[in-house]
Amino acid sequence: MKIFQTLYLKVFGWAQHRHAARYLAILSFAESSVFPIPPDVLLAPMVLARPNKAWRYALLTTVASVLGGCLGYVLGVFLFSTLGEAIIEFYHAEEQFLITQQWFAQYGIWVVVIAGFTPLPYKLFTISAGLLSMALLPFVVASIVGRGARFFLVAGLIYWGGATLEAFIRRYADGIGWGMVVLLGVIYVAVIA
Repeated sequence: MKIFQTLYLKVFGWAQHRHAARYLAILSFAESSVFPIPPDVLLAPMVLARPNKAWRYALLTTVASVLGGCLGYVLGVFLFSTLGEAIIEFYHAEEQFLITQQWFAQYGIWVVVIAGFTPLPYKLFTISAGLLSMALLPFVVASIVGRGARFFLVAGLIYWGGATLEAFIRRYADGIGWGMVVLLGVIYVAVIA
């Protein structure tokens, strides 16, 4: 069964939709505070579909993600006991949330930069930043650096890979998809569990 290839073709079709940029902005915003699916899954095919808009899409993703991160921050500051805790419980991320708070104590602002760039669940860090009363301006700057670096890197790699990369992804989508599942599992076990 070709699960990831079918999914890739479906997402590639969405990436060409006339409202794709809106969907990308909504997904980027939501992922930073409440939603589990990272915006990379829409950003990459959108850049493949319209490479001339690669940098615009990367900027849109970054801005929307940082704004969503600010919502996570607000949840941590003002609504942790009602909404923030509920989000963490919904994802069964109570242990990871405690680890995130320890990392804040140990690494400070750098944890936001790293979380923004890596596949770690960024929403845990945005909520933690608010809960731990991290200064808002450094939080926003760190988020711009981390998220911007990630999304511009994704857009750049896809842009420079072009049609050759698209053909490769289309052909090997299932192998790449299962490889990513394994990689994320290993990262989860090594870093979070």
